Amino acid sequence: MRKILLAIILAAVATDATAADVSYNEYKRPAASERLFTSPAVEKKIAETAAMITDPKIRWMFINCFPNTLDTAVHYCKDENGEDDTFVYTGDIAAMWLRDSAAQVWPYIDLAAEDGTLKAMIRGVILRQYKCICIDPYANAFYRDPVTGQWATDITLMLPGVHERKWELDSLCYPIRLAYRYWQVTGDESIFDERWIKTIDLILRTMSEQQRKDGTGPYSFMRITQWQHDTAENSGTGNPVKPNGLIASIFRPSDDTTVFPFLIPANFFAASVLRQAAEILTEVNHDNKRASYCTGLATEVSKALDRHATIKHPKYGKIYAYEVDGYGSRILMDDANVPSLLSLAYLSAVKPDDKTYRRTRDFVLSLDNPYFFKGKYAEGIGGPHIGYDMIWPMSIIMRAFTSDNDDEIRHCIKMLRDTDNDTGFIHESFHKDNPARFTREWFAWQNSLFGELIIKLVSDGKAHLINSL
Repeated sequence: MRKILLAIILAAVATDATAADVSYNEYKRPAASERLFTSPAVEKKIAETAAMITDPKIRWMFINCFPNTLDTAVHYCKDENGEDDTFVYTGDIAAMWLRDSAAQVWPYIDLAAEDGTLKAMIRGVILRQYKCICIDPYANAFYRDPVTGQWATDITLMLPGVHERKWELDSLCYPIRLAYRYWQVTGDESIFDERWIKTIDLILRTMSEQQRKDGTGPYSFMRITQWQHDTAENSGTGNPVKPNGLIASIFRPSDDTTVFPFLIPANFFAASVLRQAAEILTEVNHDNKRASYCTGLATEVSKALDRHATIKHPKYGKIYAYEVDGYGSRILMDDANVPSLLSLAYLSAVKPDDKTYRRTRDFVLSLDNPYFFKGKYAEGIGGPHIGYDMIWPMSIIMRAFTSDNDDEIRHCIKMLRDTDNDTGFIHESFHKDNPARFTREWFAWQNSLFGELIIKLVSDGKAHLINSL
């Protein structure tokens, strides 16, 4: 169904990009009475940041985008036990992805200590993610209630409440990252109770199973589909891997199947958040046994990355591959979805000045990356999920986040400003030569991410880069 909708959207907007008659003083936020969630701290931050932006379109886009998750996608309540419970739509799909929901509320965390309502909402996201993982740690997206949905016919173990059961390693990483940062900012240890222990045990078990030291494990997935990247090889277990300490991921963050299941960006991310989990278990739970297991698994993954994740490129030198299989096969590319190779520094999974990362960054932001597209309006990374010549703004945002070059950052902001098709929002993807050809008019993660970038630039004293466009 999603592919059919995608085709309809692309066909409907496949006209030449022409600036619409838009007033940049008419904001696209819902009326105050229609917003799903309101945070005084977020509203204050919007006003403070907007006041620093003199470029009228960027200011307009920021005010539209930064609160978009709160305005339209957050469903907060108290559950039957009086606990905070927050279900977050990904946008135009009424389901909650573990990855997307964590990323959507991430830009608001730093404001949680000064706003009790915001703190409760984010706490509710974390607790809802625990519930989801405890339903099925192999699933990537869930419904609010224990119902079945459009993917009920997938050939896998579909439990009530599961929207989609694509095993993506990053789906178990994002909730740890979110909980860890929330704890750092608020000091709230209440989220690390028996629910946390049950959740981290499932995460550790699942990651260990997918190291595939004792076979392929209990997971398999197939779908009756015309899209090759929507189903998995070998009766649903993916292409073979040679166990080496890395963790297999049958799907990428794009929800597309991996070619070689050892997805390098996801393994870097896993090693990083496992160390965060170990810190929580040590400092809060005083559970040295579980903490030691997390640290040991992180170390094993890191050593395997050192041995198997790199290749000597004839042009760029030593760089990271995107996927490997442990037998010596590698894919050299990058996909826009996070975690990606480009985003590793943003996720703090590698140091920004790491030489191998910098060389890899040069590679993925070049035409030597088969999914880097350069056109009339922009240049950036896409991926197989949408196809050739479709750039994901997420890659442009990640390029800006990971740059220390003012000219490059300014270039990224200009591309983002000029490719929204005067909708005031960031889309999933757009055609490199025609921003009027775009997918997903309502994709809250990208809107939140754009807002996060603008706030960072202003906070870092780089508002002049925005205002000099």
